[in-house]
Amino acid sequence: MDWEKHIAQNTRSVEDAVREVKSGDRVVLPNAAGVPVALVNALVARAPELRNVEIVHMVSLDKNIYCNPEYQDNFHFNGLYLSAGTRAAVAEGRADYTPIFFSAIPSLFRSGAMPVDVSMITVSLPDDKGRFSLGVSIDYTLPAARSAKLTIAEINPNMPFIGGQSFIDAGEIDIFVNSRDPILELTPATIGAVESAIGRHIAGLIKDGDCLQLGIGAIPDAVLSSLVDQKDLGIHSEMISDGVMHLVEKGVINCTRKNLHPGKIIITFLMGSKKLYEWANNNPLLEGYPVDYTNDPRVIGQNDNLISINSALSVDLLGQVAADSIGPGQFSGVGGQVDFVRGASMSKGGRSIIAMPATAAKGKISRICGSFDRGQPVTTSRHDTDTIVTEYGIAELKGKSNAARAKALIKIAAPEFQDGLTRDALEIYGWRL
Repeated sequence: MDWEKHIAQNTRSVEDAVREVKSGDRVVLPNAAGVPVALVNALVARAPELRNVEIVHMVSLDKNIYCNPEYQDNFHFNGLYLSAGTRAAVAEGRADYTPIFFSAIPSLFRSGAMPVDVSMITVSLPDDKGRFSLGVSIDYTLPAARSAKLTIAEINPNMPFIGGQSFIDAGEIDIFVNSRDPILELTPATIGAVESAIGRHIAGLIKDGDCLQLGIGAIPDAVLSSLVDQKDLGIHSEMISDGVMHLVEKGVINCTRKNLHPGKIIITFLMGSKKLYEWANNNPLLEGYPVDYTNDPRVIGQNDNLISINSALSVDLLGQVAADSIGPGQFSGVGGQVDFVRGASMSKGGRSIIAMPATAAKGKISRICGSFDRGQPVTTSRHDTDTIVTEYGIAELKGKSNAARAKALIKIAAPEFQDGLTRDALEIYGWRL
């Protein structure tokens, strides 16, 4: 195929490209910073002509205008993860949430369990072989593009070109549009005293040469800022942000001791600042792969000394973790937490860490609780949990009995809630601690 001719013959205006979307279609958008902003805005502008277009994606950094009440007859959001701009629509019954492990999403599209009518993606400039990189969002975006009946790509020179298996050939794309929109950026999290204390506790569990997976937010950022004295750290993570870039620049992260993909940072998406995207562009240290590879527990477990660090909203005295819902209300999604918790358990020398502040609601609620509220889904089961960390310390649960777990968890709860939790242990479970 003459790929340059294919691109030239199939390049359209943004407005013309989105005319291919029909009422009732399922449109899959990229995860996080990979959203093709111009295409999405043009699609929303067509709202009066459309009915019941289903929009599917995970994390969002965009405005999600299609979730506004005035568009409820035109667009129906079906979230694989919820964000600030999509949460209200689900809570108010104008949208849906579909629970699924991050690693399993590609199989939804490939198997036809969730057929894709239209995939809208953002890609880098092509290389001399006619390959585009999906850059900041490979994850499920690449499998969705290859499974879709129609794939529309927004070519954006601001999208970093990343190696590994992030590529889609020009011939796999049906329609092209051009854009110079900035790639969406992640607002840096605020690290306070609580997050700093948690970061220091976790840093004490990380040894030179360990391979890390980190999630999103203030606690992972605080962990990274506490690792400046470590050496030869590696990364096998579903995502990275600016903190990893800073530790690479300081020489802390170099991936030299990794036994799987030595010398390479392995990710499936990234989000952060413009500087991060510029750093990632053509960076030989960085490789991106679809999420059913990076987040496959069997792959994760091939990394020796894999330390998985994720967050939670609440943990009960059994060690069950609630990380994606508050009571019955969906807050975010499971993402890759369970993928990496289980992968770390398969790793020689591995450990999974769940970290959270000890309290919520400005200190009025203990995040460590006697039992969950009615309707509360569990994200990570008690059989999978390993280490829980708050600003008050570390609770190592693996191999402990139920009562011993409760005792360890109460010790890292906020002091003002410890007596009440001890009473809960007796009243709910009959444990005299």
